[in-house]
Amino acid sequence: MRAIEVCRTQVLGGHVDVCEACDFARPAYNSCRNRHCPKCQALTQAAWIEKRMEHVLPIHYFHVVFTLPHELGRLALRNRKVIFDIVFSAAGRTLLEVGTDRERLGAHLGITAVLHTWTRDLRFHPHVHCIVTGGGLATTGNRWISSRRKYLFPVRVLSRLFRGKFLDGLVRAYERGELDLSGVCASLADRPEFDRLKDTLYRKDWVVYAKRPFAGPEQVFRYLGQYTHRVGISNHRLVSFDERGVCFRTKDRKHVTVSSEEFIRRFLLHVLPDGFVKIRHYGLLASGNVRTKLAEARRLLEAEEKSASAQPPEQTWKERLLALAGVDLTTCPRCGGEMISRPLDEDPFHVASATALLSPTFPDSS
Repeated sequence: MRAIEVCRTQVLGGHVDVCEACDFARPAYNSCRNRHCPKCQALTQAAWIEKRMEHVLPIHYFHVVFTLPHELGRLALRNRKVIFDIVFSAAGRTLLEVGTDRERLGAHLGITAVLHTWTRDLRFHPHVHCIVTGGGLATTGNRWISSRRKYLFPVRVLSRLFRGKFLDGLVRAYERGELDLSGVCASLADRPEFDRLKDTLYRKDWVVYAKRPFAGPEQVFRYLGQYTHRVGISNHRLVSFDERGVCFRTKDRKHVTVSSEEFIRRFLLHVLPDGFVKIRHYGLLASGNVRTKLAEARRLLEAEEKSASAQPPEQTWKERLLALAGVDLTTCPRCGGEMISRPLDEDPFHVASATALLSPTFPDSS
């Protein structure tokens, strides 16, 4: 929370961008670079998309979402890393197993999976978004097998297999003593109570759904980029902050207002464990297969290899921001002149005048 509170403020230091043509000044404070900060992911996201585009195959892709039932909410909140790892494993293995089934496709798929933990009103709702290749490298490795363009696998088959794999992983974690069963989960320390929960989950239909296929491969990771580096809420969804609390947009142009304490509580529900990897790759896109199976798939698809080219000159961070995110910090917004950077302590006049031009975090609710 402190990282987000002091992000782009004088606390972290910074500099002043000054236009030498018209004397316009703008303070530029340093970013916290915390991955949960709504303001610090644009450049990281753009660079990630650029890198992942190297692995896109000239085929169609599918978007499949795996969701945990609400009955697992309290257990997942208390055991985030363990439960999230099981979700990733179960989702990835489900798709790979169905893909290699000769009655389905008989091929190795490529999968990129991203964890999300929120609903539009910031409630806890763990689910995994998977971008899946529309086909795969045959298990024999000698040809590419394409799936139908509008259909991958039966959702019911994916749902039941995902349920079985997740609950198998959960039972294993329970028996190895890897779960924290204190607090609100204390009743589950009793094995009969845990078995009752497991039986309830086995009888329940788990939600797995496939979204509309992508129109073309160029859309895949640009679309996925909307998911990879997103946090629970972005600044543009904040409407107002007043005596009633924090008002923000949810879905279908609706709004919700909660107290400031409740807003912060909901936001912090989605802070991931330290070092937790929320983007993972499976099958053809796994790190061990990128130079082998993925390369062979690309050759079989007769994709054109990129011509070797000299390394371009190293760009500054401002040049990268302009190239990848379209944000130009080098040009004066008033006259179009060139902006230069000066240390804050060398230009107190411009800091004071430019700070007065900054917009508040929330618009005036009146």
